[in-house]
Amino acid sequence: MPDLLAKVLHAVTAKSYVPLKAKPLFKRLNLPESDYPQFRKTVRELVRTGRLSLARNNTLRAADVHGTVTGIYRRSASGHGFVRPHTVDGTFKPEIFIREDKSLDAATGDEVMVRVTREATNIKDAAGEIVRVLERNTRTFVGTYFERDREALVRIDGNAFTHSIAVGDAGAKGAKPQDKVVVEMLRFPTPDARGEGVVTEVLGPHGAPGVDTLSVIRAFGLPEAFPESALAEARQVASQFAETDLHGRTDFTNDLVITIDPPDAKDFDDAISVAIDPKTKHWVLTVHIADVAAFVKPGGALDVEARNRATSAYLPQKVIPMFPEVISNGLASLQEGKVRYVKTVRMEFTSNLQKGHVEFANGAIKNRKRFTYEEVQKVLDELSGVSSPSPLAGEGKDEISPDILPMLRRMRDLSLLLRKKRFKRGALELTMPEAVLEYDADGRVNGAHFAEQNLSHQIVEEFMLAANEAVAEHFTKYEVPFLRRVHPAPNEEKLEAFAQFAGILGYPIKRVQDRFELQRVLSETADKPERAALHFALLRSLKQATYSPIQDEHYALASQHYCHFTSPIRRYPDLQVHRLLDRWIRHGSASANTEELVALGEHCSKMERRAETAERELVKLRLLTYLSTRLGEQLDAVITGVADYGFFAQAERFPAEGLVHISSLVDDYYWFDESSHTLEGRRTKRRFRLGDRVRLVVARIDLQRRMLDLRLADTQPKAEDDRSNALPNYGHFPKRGKRRK
Repeated sequence: MPDLLAKVLHAVTAKSYVPLKAKPLFKRLNLPESDYPQFRKTVRELVRTGRLSLARNNTLRAADVHGTVTGIYRRSASGHGFVRPHTVDGTFKPEIFIREDKSLDAATGDEVMVRVTREATNIKDAAGEIVRVLERNTRTFVGTYFERDREALVRIDGNAFTHSIAVGDAGAKGAKPQDKVVVEMLRFPTPDARGEGVVTEVLGPHGAPGVDTLSVIRAFGLPEAFPESALAEARQVASQFAETDLHGRTDFTNDLVITIDPPDAKDFDDAISVAIDPKTKHWVLTVHIADVAAFVKPGGALDVEARNRATSAYLPQKVIPMFPEVISNGLASLQEGKVRYVKTVRMEFTSNLQKGHVEFANGAIKNRKRFTYEEVQKVLDELSGVSSPSPLAGEGKDEISPDILPMLRRMRDLSLLLRKKRFKRGALELTMPEAVLEYDADGRVNGAHFAEQNLSHQIVEEFMLAANEAVAEHFTKYEVPFLRRVHPAPNEEKLEAFAQFAGILGYPIKRVQDRFELQRVLSETADKPERAALHFALLRSLKQATYSPIQDEHYALASQHYCHFTSPIRRYPDLQVHRLLDRWIRHGSASANTEELVALGEHCSKMERRAETAERELVKLRLLTYLSTRLGEQLDAVITGVADYGFFAQAERFPAEGLVHISSLVDDYYWFDESSHTLEGRRTKRRFRLGDRVRLVVARIDLQRRMLDLRLADTQPKAEDDRSNALPNYGHFPKRGKRRK
């Protein structure tokens, strides 16, 4: 029970905690008596793994091991790794470098205890050695099966381990060489010993259709099939739903309401309407959000499964939903022409964008029109004279309804005003284009491009931001604990490093804590070659956004009170907020347990990161698979990172980033200048620095390690330079100033 474990740890490590014995601590947590056996088991496990200590009088205390810290381990391709310490009272500590021979058998994502052997200074990073693995992130891995010298082995995908894993008699599962398989780890590898595991599932031959998706699903432990109890509950609520039953709901079914979504969207969880009050001349923005809470009983089978999943996962060509499709694509989805239940936020704005009256309602709507982003953008272009008037959706479809056109114009105007106001308060806009894969008729990737972010996207974005803020401000005003979306301000050291980086590229920042200075740099580089390097560098300087009931700002949005409310079909935190709002609408009051919200926020944050990482992994794998058929193709790219072993570059018109290893720069000896992020030829003075544009060739793909190897288009590798067996070990590098060829 991850939630229970988090509750115990949070209680014992709180500043106000007075050491208690197990039973009084259990009572303080206000848990039901039925949870006591699991509570005792959790406490014993925390003591056993060293995260709690038991005093002589049997009181429980936070572990206090001299000179040690706990955190999450991350292994690099070199074999060395880093530990990110847990935050203590909101304080972030620097990462700790772990040499490979000091890592025990830790794997990426494991929670570990580290003995610090060198404190961080301005010159050197902190260093340490792992003394104990406290909790495994996973024991399940995916890799490629092969045989060598009569030994059955699996090469695990990515950089999880340096060496392959022995799997004994894999023939029992029918594994054949080059099959993708799932491995349950029995003994994790160490720097001195090969790991040992057992094949639990054969996914299929490497490269076979669908095997890549299945591999990522298994590797990240994403759920697939819903339990029968959840499906039965979904079918039951579906059978009880009637579009004519609007009891207790405000009837918005005659209002002009539309949805705007991607063309391939299956679930529609937000609908919008914009009007101008004829008396006050105020803007009236109404946001209707699918009322999932009307169909999902707290504590029921549907709710338990959704809470465990915490989010939908949007993989290429496959969605793993948080709710069964009868809910996500049916009952809750705001489909065109269907009566659907909603949570409604109605906001008034004066002509100078001061927020006026805000009200909330349990409502019902009938979506007048389902638009795609492309369709709305086409109308907006016609309104601005960019393109000639034409039927909205193409041949054979009706033209746009005459009463919708004025509303689209109002939507455009209000969203632009809200956006301008948001930037005036210091909001940051990081331009990080999303990769969109292109497929042929057989479902194979035949290209890719960057997703377009235009005015139609901005309309929806601004209106959802406004609704999220309105709900968060309401609960804050009435001191109702709720699950916020927080994005703490970055550490000043991180911002200073970014300012130095930006200055090297010709964008000096005088006051690094000034949001508007950062905003200026982001704006000035939005359409420049160095955009990718600068925007990504700032992103890495910021802390991760998380879910938490603890009041904090959302730094990037420059919002003091913010939550996620607008996507309850695919995010559990939104559903939690909906339930609170429902109690407020019905009873005029609402409450929640803060400690429970802390545990829920941590769980949802973790599951969100898992789903996002899995999506990126599969997109990257498919891009590399596509590029593996196009070796020798040339790409225009921008240098996004420089090190003493080469430089990374991002293709300008294709969403792929790869490494130009220094060994491929055969025209000179190159020196790395860390202060200017530059590689410079000793003889030719040729330089490669951040933001430079270069023309590159796709040289080699390593699907196993997810790596793209590039080289300059105007160079050729030496004949004796055999790069066919393995990519260079990118982790073992000489110190600064060494000469590299």
